[in-house]
Amino acid sequence: MSAAGQGKLIAAEARRWIGTPYQHQASLRGRGSDCLGLVRGVWRAFYGEEAEPVPPYAPGWAEEGEGESLLLAARRHLIEIDPFTPLPGDVLLFRPRLDGPARHCAVLSRPGWIIHAYWGRAVTETALTRWWMRRQAACFRFPEIKI
Repeated sequence: MSAAGQGKLIAAEARRWIGTPYQHQASLRGRGSDCLGLVRGVWRAFYGEEAEPVPPYAPGWAEEGEGESLLLAARRHLIEIDPFTPLPGDVLLFRPRLDGPARHCAVLSRPGWIIHAYWGRAVTETALTRWWMRRQAACFRFPEIKI
């Protein structure tokens, strides 16, 4: 399957999560999810069980102490790609604080739009604004889906 074809499937799965209430560390479509929970749920839809156990993590973007754990986990299980050429279905990581670690992730749903969850908001599709683009830390593609 082409990367574009696979990306359409992944973006469609992420869209199924829209409206799921925000809940820190949750990953259950329709019940509760945070940004990582969304990516975990999309992973499970195509690959079965989770890639690895998820350790506890703090809810606040401004909190320190976890280093680049999100970025390192993405590098273990996803394929890092050029951050300037993402396709729908790719996972974008962000540094909400420009001088801080990557602490937020989203699925590119279509050019210029992301699906993500954040504090106080359900999973939603929003514009990939300049604010987000300035904070993009890395871009990843899911491994090939075996159908």
